[in-house]
Amino acid sequence: MTRIVSEIVRMGLEDEVRWFIMGDDDTVFFPDNLIRVLRKYDHNKMYYIGSNSETHLQNINFAYDMAFGGGGFAISYPLALAIEKMQDGCIQRYTGLYGSDDRIQACLAELGVPLTREPGFHQCDVHGNLFGILTAHPVAPLVTLHHLEIVDPIFPYMTRLQALQRLKIAAEVDSDSLMQQSICYDSTRNWTVSVSWGYAVQIIRGSITPREMQRPSRTFFNWYNRDEPASFAFNTRPFTKHPCEKPFIYYLSKAANNAEINVTVSEYELYQMPHPWCWWKAENPEKFHKVEVYKKPTDPHKWDEGPRRDCCRVMHTDKKSTVVIDVGECREGEFLEPLQ
Repeated sequence: MTRIVSEIVRMGLEDEVRWFIMGDDDTVFFPDNLIRVLRKYDHNKMYYIGSNSETHLQNINFAYDMAFGGGGFAISYPLALAIEKMQDGCIQRYTGLYGSDDRIQACLAELGVPLTREPGFHQCDVHGNLFGILTAHPVAPLVTLHHLEIVDPIFPYMTRLQALQRLKIAAEVDSDSLMQQSICYDSTRNWTVSVSWGYAVQIIRGSITPREMQRPSRTFFNWYNRDEPASFAFNTRPFTKHPCEKPFIYYLSKAANNAEINVTVSEYELYQMPHPWCWWKAENPEKFHKVEVYKKPTDPHKWDEGPRRDCCRVMHTDKKSTVVIDVGECREGEFLEPLQ
């Protein structure tokens, strides 16, 4: 694996190739989003693009400077040319390293090229349920997922393949927006609402601040299958701190473009799970069986500019047992003010 870059360079494809993309045999790529990320960078310069592990100890054991191969990484053509000229000798100096991604990073260290981190590459060095990670995805395109044969299926009551096929429905409609989180409040019902477009909607009684909602809830364990909050390379939060704050989860059921009104329409159905009794003065989300999300097309230059989450608004509707949400770019002066 380590020598693949050099061997492809020797094929003389400089007129056809801008980037070399590495991944494992169980890496799922979202090609449109991969292109969106790479076009931000000048392929005529030396770039090494990827991300780290989610588990802190994995980064310690390997390197925080390394792009993990399961999450995938990209090497620009000029960098690949430089690697080809020195790789044979380089890999002989690092025979004790574990994997091809580790050896490549060692050679790049000799070349002086650092890792450019893009948070949409996901090594997924966790066990359990990816729900917490996916519903609080960074404000960046979803590029890869890994280890899907180890974690739970990302949609309930499905096989892993069926779950990926469900996610593909949303990806084909608007891959730009896939997993992008929007947070809003319904002051009438006393709800906090989080939309992770193309995947899931959460309705939570009471007021959860955006600062908390944008942190992944711990529905997963670290790579060593232990529940240790300090073992992750990012901030997390408990799945719920209070019985009344246990989220009502709605999973994607369908998504499509509506050309007549120039929006995407996605529907999410309530996942039936037990909730403890709640004494708060907040409307019970359980009587709402479906969420409809209407979203304007994503600005094609969104990822070329400073990142910002989309905003969402809970809309009035006469539809029974349905919550309707509008998602789109934040308006001038719009910000999130938690419920008092």
